[in-house]
Amino acid sequence: MRVLIYGSGDFALTVIELVRACGHEPVGFIDDFSQSSTILGSLESVTCSHPPSDYGIAMAIGYNNLAARWTAWQRVRAIGYEAPTLIHPRAYCADSAAIGSGTMVMASAVVDGRAQIGEASVLWPCACVNHDTSVGDNCFLSPNSTLCGFVRLGSNCFVGANAAIADRSVVPPDTFIKMSSSYTRRFA
Repeated sequence: MRVLIYGSGDFALTVIELVRACGHEPVGFIDDFSQSSTILGSLESVTCSHPPSDYGIAMAIGYNNLAARWTAWQRVRAIGYEAPTLIHPRAYCADSAAIGSGTMVMASAVVDGRAQIGEASVLWPCACVNHDTSVGDNCFLSPNSTLCGFVRLGSNCFVGANAAIADRSVVPPDTFIKMSSSYTRRFA
């Protein structure tokens, strides 16, 4: 698949490598706010020059504003672009796991048995989502973060590097968990 990269910052450089590792062809960058020789244009202009029937899109908008990122994701989907699920060949995803459209699973990340990952989420290298855990849409799991078994992580959450979420914890949507912290909050 020929894939447009929505975003043009540092994260986009990582996404372009993941697109290639997954066997797709990166075509160029989309940016609604910046212009340069490497940017094809805004989403609106690129829709005309690179139609959804011929291209897919990978979201390379970072976690600094998850609400804005989700709005951009909804625009992409409403226009009709396919957003491939990108799973690095050196990641482990159990056969019984379900991974949503547009989600990126980087090298050495683990998605264990019966885990469910929503749409447009990002699992950085060595992020670990254990068995029977669900991750909502538009979440970022930083390197070496661990979600133990039966965790429920709401949408639009950020989990910092080396953070751990204890088994059977429920994390509400829009939660920010700091680097190297632990989270335990169980609900009946």
